[in-house]
Amino acid sequence: MTWLADFRADPAAHPLGTPSGRIEIFSDTVDAFALPDCAGHPTWYEPSEWLGGPRAARYPLHLIANQPRTRLHSQLDHGGASMASKIRGREPIRIHPDDAAARELTDGDIVRVFNDRGACLAGVVIDDGLRPKVVQLSTGAWFDPADPRDPDSMCVHGNPNALSNDSGTSSLAHGSTGQHVLVQIERFTGELPPVRAHEPPRLA
Repeated sequence: MTWLADFRADPAAHPLGTPSGRIEIFSDTVDAFALPDCAGHPTWYEPSEWLGGPRAARYPLHLIANQPRTRLHSQLDHGGASMASKIRGREPIRIHPDDAAARELTDGDIVRVFNDRGACLAGVVIDDGLRPKVVQLSTGAWFDPADPRDPDSMCVHGNPNALSNDSGTSSLAHGSTGQHVLVQIERFTGELPPVRAHEPPRLA
């Protein structure tokens, strides 16, 4: 099978579903929107958060919130496979050895992952497969605020949504940007709060 075989063989007889009938690198339609963050042609815009930007001075680690191996999104977070991957009941966060050493962290430590939006707890896994200054915390741990009455309360279970920026990729696309965020990490030294996310609700 050849992709776009008919179009390649005879573009006039088999036009594409674009305004010109051809492959378009420039879009008159998108350009006419005159959006400040989405041109009519491919271009690079500086991300709101990246290691080359000013926020990295305060939050020097780039967190990647990928899909988990042990569940589907958040489904079956309470199941055996997901629970077996947790560290002292918290979602694991993978960190490069250099970044762990700079913070005097070892495997199994519980850390506070934070930025100016929020914070969560996670369990350290040192992994030299990561690039320095990059950490990985899977999505899907059930949100478990230390104080459910406080909207700024830390998630004690390890949900990266407590850290993410709730804004779209552009004013045209509005795609999700929640999988990339800048954070800082420090050892959690207080009394470890219980994880209650999987407990049934209390009824009045």
